[in-house]
Amino acid sequence: MKKLSQTVVSAIVVGGLLAGCSSQSDSGGSASTSSSSVPSQTDATVKKEEKVKLTFWRNSGNDTENAAYDKLVASFMQKYPNISVEMTPIPYSDYDTKLRVSIASGSPPDIMALDAPTVGSYANAGALKPLTAYFKADGNMEDVPKSTLATYTYQNEIYMAPLTESSIAMFYNKKLFQAKGIPLPSKNPDEPWTWDQVLDAAKKVNDPANGIFGIDPAQGFGNAGATAYFKYPIIWQLGGEIMSPDGKTSKGYLDSPQTKKAVQFFSDLYNKDKVSALEYPPDPFPNGKLAITIDGSWSLANLKEKFPNFKLGEDYDIAPLPKGTAQAVANGSWALGISGKSKHPDEAWKFINWVTGEEGQKTYAGMTKDIPSRYSSAKAFPELSEYPKNIFVIQNQKYGRPRPITPIFPQMSDAVNKMIEDVTIGKRNIDASIAEAVTTIDKAYADVLAQQKK
Repeated sequence: MKKLSQTVVSAIVVGGLLAGCSSQSDSGGSASTSSSSVPSQTDATVKKEEKVKLTFWRNSGNDTENAAYDKLVASFMQKYPNISVEMTPIPYSDYDTKLRVSIASGSPPDIMALDAPTVGSYANAGALKPLTAYFKADGNMEDVPKSTLATYTYQNEIYMAPLTESSIAMFYNKKLFQAKGIPLPSKNPDEPWTWDQVLDAAKKVNDPANGIFGIDPAQGFGNAGATAYFKYPIIWQLGGEIMSPDGKTSKGYLDSPQTKKAVQFFSDLYNKDKVSALEYPPDPFPNGKLAITIDGSWSLANLKEKFPNFKLGEDYDIAPLPKGTAQAVANGSWALGISGKSKHPDEAWKFINWVTGEEGQKTYAGMTKDIPSRYSSAKAFPELSEYPKNIFVIQNQKYGRPRPITPIFPQMSDAVNKMIEDVTIGKRNIDASIAEAVTTIDKAYADVLAQQKK
């Protein structure tokens, strides 16, 4: 997830997509193309006279990201002159709608980019071709962290090939810490503070009368996608869960004692300990009004550009995410997949493997400065092995976890977001709020099954 970009698919549209595309059984497993057959085409068997045209849709990025994709497409077509790739960048605000319409109408692109949390809904609908056999054949899957591949796996099949990763960490105001005599956290990604230590530091620095707040624990209260990326790790870190591993229910997980403890801890930061605020002044962290904030790897460049006098190492530093009983961080970003209706899946895989393979990731990340998802590609950039970027990289590789992989991710995320807001902002009873969220989530999954039976 880069710059908090989350693809939030509405329940109504997802229902239509599932109804229009699904060839699944009630269990949610794919009844369409299996990955049991190894891809048939190799470089040696592609005949020079064969001309294949692939369509590729992606969300349009910034100028640098667009240039990186242009370079990769051009280099691929130079390597494989018999395969042409027609790339269509689509504005982010329109992307999901246009993609779902193309799938429902039976004319999707051969290759599509998807944000990690949406994979379950598209895979469950039969809109994606499984890539497991391709990865096993020549995708060098050992070069990708298992937790990253798990993010793009649904019903034991890999459906997407990751290109980059992002991550979050604990940013803290060094001078505010030093003024209160607070020992500075370790910069070692394997030695995070506990949440108790974070709370203790936040209390010591907290000074609302002078406009200084202790901590923004999860980027406030934004959309449901931001909730999933920033708040779920707190639940995991304190031993809780959101959904069952198969993505079918939240009962027994979201309402577990550990999850309730995590939600209560989060709410207490605002209501009991009062070290967090529902509203902050503009840019509170670089302006010295916020001691601790949980923020993303993308913010390093933003702080350097927009606040040049607020310097890393002098005014602020970065530490790994806090832990409770475990370390955990959400992983998953935009990745590439093949349409279940593509007439040229082997050629489409060649392109995807070109873009997301070691050299492709090095080309892309070398231009965009993103974090590659492959071990080998990340090692090619010395700065990713050094502070502060090593914190983001190592956390992701060693402690990354998928957000729930489920065909009802949008509905689930909305329900959890509402529950956290009700408990924290509305001060509603935690048991009642969580019970309502569980009911909403389980009903959404039942509705998906009902759609599939029609």
